Amino acid sequence: MCHQLGITRSAFYKWKHRIVPEQEQLNSEIAELIKEYDERFSHILGYRRMTDWINHFNHTNYSRKRIHRIMKILDIHAFIRKKRKKYKTAKPEETAENKLARNFYTTAPNKKWVTDVTEFKIPNSHKKLYLSAILDLYDRYPIAFVISGRNDNRLVFKTFDKAIEKNPTAKPIFHSDRGFQYTNKHFQKKLKDTDMIQSMSRVGHCIDNGPIEGFWGIIKSEMYQMYEISDEDSLRYAIKDYIRFYCQEQPQSR
Repeated sequence: MCHQLGITRSAFYKWKHRIVPEQEQLNSEIAELIKEYDERFSHILGYRRMTDWINHFNHTNYSRKRIHRIMKILDIHAFIRKKRKKYKTAKPEETAENKLARNFYTTAPNKKWVTDVTEFKIPNSHKKLYLSAILDLYDRYPIAFVISGRNDNRLVFKTFDKAIEKNPTAKPIFHSDRGFQYTNKHFQKKLKDTDMIQSMSRVGHCIDNGPIEGFWGIIKSEMYQMYEISDEDSLRYAIKDYIRFYCQEQPQSR
């Protein structure tokens, strides 16, 4: 090997037994953690969340810049998702102002809730499943969700009722897009009966509901990497178990 490399045996053994600098040794240890977490979580972690995971479970305080640099050296990066959004129109008299106004920060639970419905195609079928969820912007975790084969009022109403059952005294700003379920008069009455303030995104401005749009994106990129999904039953299981994983095992940066 020394002959192939064009070096002497003494030079090779001197390099092999050299004292490795402390920072170089630490970078090697971080690299091993990165490779372990990348494999464990099916290549879903970008450098920000990789940093959060490593620091959370190893009680360290590595910078995102350092993790990013080592990930680039290892050629490790997250699976990138594609975003797509469909909009439904609503009558002006049924809509509400955008009272949330992209102020997604809050210092206490149950002050700001955001909600939406997203769809999943069932493999080997022309049917779909619909997921309705409500996030509390205090920690960005779902406080209620419902899966259904129909995107109808009952789906949204049931999600809302579950959230109220868990948080009976909550009176948050309740933000959504202008989907037909949220402009429904019966749903608006539910909000009034619980003293909630309704807020709606502007038409064509998905960023107005950015946190839940981001939540959908994370589910759709990570879930399909982590689970074998072949039919409706496996899709339902994957959605439920991924949300459990997200709520119980994912560290969040506030």
